[in-house]
Amino acid sequence: MRILLIGGGGREHALAWKLSQSPLLSRLDWAPGNGGVVPLCAAVPILPEDVQGIAAYAAKSRPDLVVVGPEVPLAMGISDMLAAEGIKVFGPNRQAARLEASKRFAKDFCKRHNIPTSGYWAFDNAGAANSWLESYKGPFPLVLKADGLAAGKGVLICNDASEAKEGIASVMERKEFGRAGETLVIEEFLRGEEVSVLAFCDGKRALLMPAARDYKRALDRDEGLNTGGMGAYCPSARVSKALQGEVLKNIIEPVLLGMSKEGASYRGVLYAGLMLTESGPKVLEFNCRFGDPETQAVLPRLSSDLLPVLMACARGDLSDLELSWSEESSVVVVLCSEGYPGHYPKGREITGVAEAEKSMGVLVFHAGTKREGGRLLTSGGRVLNVVALASDVATARRRAYEAAERIRFEGMHYRKDIAENI
Repeated sequence: MRILLIGGGGREHALAWKLSQSPLLSRLDWAPGNGGVVPLCAAVPILPEDVQGIAAYAAKSRPDLVVVGPEVPLAMGISDMLAAEGIKVFGPNRQAARLEASKRFAKDFCKRHNIPTSGYWAFDNAGAANSWLESYKGPFPLVLKADGLAAGKGVLICNDASEAKEGIASVMERKEFGRAGETLVIEEFLRGEEVSVLAFCDGKRALLMPAARDYKRALDRDEGLNTGGMGAYCPSARVSKALQGEVLKNIIEPVLLGMSKEGASYRGVLYAGLMLTESGPKVLEFNCRFGDPETQAVLPRLSSDLLPVLMACARGDLSDLELSWSEESSVVVVLCSEGYPGHYPKGREITGVAEAEKSMGVLVFHAGTKREGGRLLTSGGRVLNVVALASDVATARRRAYEAAERIRFEGMHYRKDIAENI
């Protein structure tokens, strides 16, 4: 089969790596690709946001399946465009992708379909948000979220009214998250442990992947700004088989049923970011695609061929498939550019990747890299994902950090507490 993979980050390199292992694969076109090298893969110079260009290329090349990695093209309706051309696509349509594209839609959807989540309030202007804040008598912290897509960075945790007022100003007045902040969602702060549960979905059924735990804050001890993700490990010991069943019954399946009732068949990956509270798991957020960096932790543990699973989702029938998973644990450490998640330089030379990949149980997935004149250079904020597999989390963690220490580029930084004391 010929596959077209959309996106150029670490998640997509992990997908390309796993797809390249399938005996069913004859060619993998990767748009736009990155500095990572994958067998049977050809880079296609089309950016994910260029949905017209992607659709035109697919209409001409006629891949058997298009796999959409990032959220932006999904929110722009790439799945609908491809379906109109008679091309199978792994990724929800535009209507279903609103679960990620709009925080307000997601919260309203949960309310309509009795899916457990936090209390919330939504505002279309700063004046209304500030008026509500002045009358608010409830507890802090409060969580402020830009309604639209903000690359995982549009979330502010405010410990008092003063911080909340400043947060409203940053999102709605100074437009620090651009058009994503035209609507603001304020949520109750949930306490507990966060986990990420991803599921393959065919519109009616879901197959859960092992739960993972990611780390969003830029600095150790969950300090600093929110990022797209600084590391992850899998599986989460907090998610038992019984809890998986609860998540499937009370969250994942109601999403599929609710989407169907609202006229959208959800086909692709459904990502549920959950808080394990004293009263059970509650939804923090939904993503309409593979998580990043959770995918880099989950896919290396998948023993089954990935390609038939993605095709079954696209066709709308997972009924005959079962997934097999390795007993090993995985840990991902994300190596970042100086300044990330703010402004960062590009074009700094990277060394030591080959040496790191020689370490036992280690994989290195490229995120923000490019190759130029025989050199590997930085091209993004999150540059490399160092992944290690081992019989337990502690050993995987040690291997990941030992491998990370072999890699060098100017300004490189990463968290030192990923999967610590698990």
